[in-house]
Amino acid sequence: MTPNANGVRRAVFDGPTTRLDQIHRHITTLNPGEKSAEPSKHLQEAVIVVKEGLVEASWDGQSKTGGPGSVIFDASGATTFWRNAGTAPCTYIVIYYSPRLTPKS
Repeated sequence: MTPNANGVRRAVFDGPTTRLDQIHRHITTLNPGEKSAEPSKHLQEAVIVVKEGLVEASWDGQSKTGGPGSVIFDASGATTFWRNAGTAPCTYIVIYYSPRLTPKS
């Protein structure tokens, strides 16, 4: 676990496979009202699974909020961030991956 200003992040794995340049998984817990980071564009695709609390997913100026069991997909090239939309900590699991054809910049 790595504490930070907005909560805690737990690294799980990060590396290549035979089919992917990179696959990464981490678990984030955000304190109430905090966001994951400033909005940024990501070239990889990501799947986020909400474990507990309320997560507001924002992408390209749009947003939706989901609770436990919600699954969020971030498309390659989207500008994204996540925010704790509840009054208690929220926890979500992030899995992102870069297929061999993903642009590098």
